[in-house]
Amino acid sequence: MFENLSERLERSFKILKGQGSITEINIAETLKEVRKALIEADVNYKIAKQFTDDVKQKALGANVLTALKPNQVFIKIVHDELVALMGSDKSDINLKGQPAVILMAGLQGSGKTTFSAKLANFLANKRSRKPLLVACDVYRPAAIDQLHILGSQINVPVYSNPSEKDPVKIAQEAIKEAKLKGYDTVIIDTAGRLAIDQAMMDEIARIKQAVNPSEILFVVDSMTGQDAVNTAKEFNDRLNFDGVVLTKLDGDTRGGAALTIKAVVNKPIKFVGTGEKIDAIDIFYPQRMADRILGMGDVVTLVEKVQEQYDKEQASKLAKKLATNQFDFNDFLSQIQQIKKMGNLKDLASMIPGVGKAIKKLDIDDNAFKGIEAIIYSMTPAERANPSIINGSRRKRIADGSGTSVAEVNKLLKQFEETRKMMKMITTGDIKNAVRNMPRR
Repeated sequence: MFENLSERLERSFKILKGQGSITEINIAETLKEVRKALIEADVNYKIAKQFTDDVKQKALGANVLTALKPNQVFIKIVHDELVALMGSDKSDINLKGQPAVILMAGLQGSGKTTFSAKLANFLANKRSRKPLLVACDVYRPAAIDQLHILGSQINVPVYSNPSEKDPVKIAQEAIKEAKLKGYDTVIIDTAGRLAIDQAMMDEIARIKQAVNPSEILFVVDSMTGQDAVNTAKEFNDRLNFDGVVLTKLDGDTRGGAALTIKAVVNKPIKFVGTGEKIDAIDIFYPQRMADRILGMGDVVTLVEKVQEQYDKEQASKLAKKLATNQFDFNDFLSQIQQIKKMGNLKDLASMIPGVGKAIKKLDIDDNAFKGIEAIIYSMTPAERANPSIINGSRRKRIADGSGTSVAEVNKLLKQFEETRKMMKMITTGDIKNAVRNMPRR
């Protein structure tokens, strides 16, 4: 996401390098390149022009401090304008009501049903809510089945009524069910169409009137670019929804929808879908997104993901084991599993400032740990706890059992031993030796 835009913006900023000040003459070419970059990212021309006009006005009026260079000041102005364009600050979901009712709207294929389940999982795990999913797509039986399957995966109940064909009645029944059984959040998945039609709009408007939702979320496929923005406008004109959900932001998208949808409908982007997994959902932060677009990384999100998997008691035990050289393959496997829970490896790495550009052409497979795990799982409990007993015959058996080679087993054992030594130095305060003993390429 945003790779091409990031590259184009970076090239445009270089035009100002070496300039002593920002002037209308030397900024003209830079602004032209910024506007081109936005349009290529599928940003509406009028919005792209207004954006560069605003940047120009602020850049020409900016005081360039002696500690900063003109291109640095310009980047800061572009950053702030990107944040403003995308909504300035995060916007939270409204969960008022007993129960809180969330109505999901969007075209067929936008990822609405999947996102309904992702949202239920997010609210259950991050907000301690007790959600009930509701299948109101009476036209596509597969949608009802899909919601039931997803609900079972996350242990969230799904309300459906195969004998009822009126989605308004199903929604009303579901709310009664929620009140009766103590569910505090009802998420209603509605029917979508391949294109906007009057019947679809009338139906969802009737559901809205009947259930009086505390939140209406419009789900849109970000890969459809400006079409997504136009669709959002038509839905908003009829429904006056509360927020936007952008799905498939992990795909090959130019990012135009994320950049312009707020400007067109004046409604905040509240969530983004970042992958196929059920936990691949993030709150949308305009500031963090602008950081990533401009290659500044997203350390805050990375730290949050680490903290989600952080277990203080386990970390304390691990530190003691490292300090006494008792760190074994069971601990190593546990750390791998924690990293995997944090999400896509390439996405995680790109959150580190400066790393995104360096790894953009690398193919970092989510199964990168698969071979390592296979080798560890092929070890006996005694071998995992005491790797020093793994001799030649054991290495051959482990390689055969894991479908790898003896050379790969040897490589892992060597890396493990080097890591264990280095981590012991760090935990005991011997930082200089740890740095000196880091593997060199």
